[in-house]
Amino acid sequence: MQNIKEYQLIVIGGGPAGLAAALGAAKNGLNDILIVERDKYLGGILNQCIHNGFGLHYFKEELTGPEYSKRFIDLLPETSIAVALDTMALNLENSEDWRYVHVMSSADGYRILRSRAVILAMGCRERTRMNIQIPGTRAAGIFNAGQAQLYVNIEGYMVGKKVIILGSGDVGLIMARRMTLEGAEVVACVEVMPYPGGLNRNIVQCLQDFDIPLYLSHTITDIKGQNRVEQVTVQEVDQNGKPIAGTEIYYDVDTVLLSVGLIPENELSREAGVPLDPRTSGPIVYENKETLAQGIFACGNVLHVHDLVDFVTEEAESAGHAAACFVQSGGCVKQDGKIISLKTDSNIGYTVPQQIRIDDVEKAVRVFFRVRKIFKEPSRIVFRDQSKSEIASFKRLFMFPAEMENVNLPRQLLEKISGTELTVSVEE
Repeated sequence: MQNIKEYQLIVIGGGPAGLAAALGAAKNGLNDILIVERDKYLGGILNQCIHNGFGLHYFKEELTGPEYSKRFIDLLPETSIAVALDTMALNLENSEDWRYVHVMSSADGYRILRSRAVILAMGCRERTRMNIQIPGTRAAGIFNAGQAQLYVNIEGYMVGKKVIILGSGDVGLIMARRMTLEGAEVVACVEVMPYPGGLNRNIVQCLQDFDIPLYLSHTITDIKGQNRVEQVTVQEVDQNGKPIAGTEIYYDVDTVLLSVGLIPENELSREAGVPLDPRTSGPIVYENKETLAQGIFACGNVLHVHDLVDFVTEEAESAGHAAACFVQSGGCVKQDGKIISLKTDSNIGYTVPQQIRIDDVEKAVRVFFRVRKIFKEPSRIVFRDQSKSEIASFKRLFMFPAEMENVNLPRQLLEKISGTELTVSVEE
């Protein structure tokens, strides 16, 4: 019978979320932690993000992606955290007392590991052309924006000379600037939604500063080319996302970059029986980032897609603290305590957490959410219980979907809730 290596905590993923979660757990008393990372290096996606703009919230200074991740990697030698690089997590099993992680590596082969708790920090992946079903030929020259970023920044290859970008996510915007700086011509960025998908600072610094036009409510409806992309057709879309006849614009380009959304990597979560939220494609979690599968926690982009890595770090640290508490005491929460489910109106896409165990809230719980449309006028975020009583409200001068919002709900307010549901809405 195979010898199963035991740990107090296994963190799956060695990017910014995994690093912060492991360090958070170590800071709170765990001394037998393993980080499992499928790449040959720690740092995750930040290794290819050589632009600045990271760390403004967390470190109060501006860093590049590699500089940001190095701040946490440099702390590992001061702890007893072990790292398994070039190691793929194949399967996750959850039992009453143990979590079993099946891993494979070229150095150690197939192994089964077990731990009292597991933190999911696998990040997310990009939507592809197949996910959004763009018509046209299967020509070369079509890349996900992050894939192109890897080729240019890490591998040192230029992916094209004349480029159009579909989608206005932050990676696509940043690559518009990067390709321009490398000598390519970026003819346009087109976005199917009536609002940008990326942060406003990236709209300004990556498009406007380089005179790259942004066409909202537009999409690519055809790609032509034999061996390589030769031409794309762009059309305006109506309020239902349908192309409007007669609005065709033709661009002669050799490269299409796709920045059309991210999908949390939750195959392992599904196999372990972790319930997922269809709105986020990530796990449903309680206030301490524990999923509905006891002993399994989640943080970072595997939980919900963030716009700032600083928020990933803060969230992951709290997940590490909660996992340490779980390991040390067999769970810090009274299982028979009151649980509040968070609901949303049509103006809000989702909340994280989705459920709150009041007994586990020490002072306040931080609730993250995104709105579904732009709110240019002052409005209120309102929390109402099942009796329709207003529990809390928060003023906002403006909100838009690209930027994640958050509020703190004090425990003293949660204790006043009638019923077991709390509905979050926007009132203009």
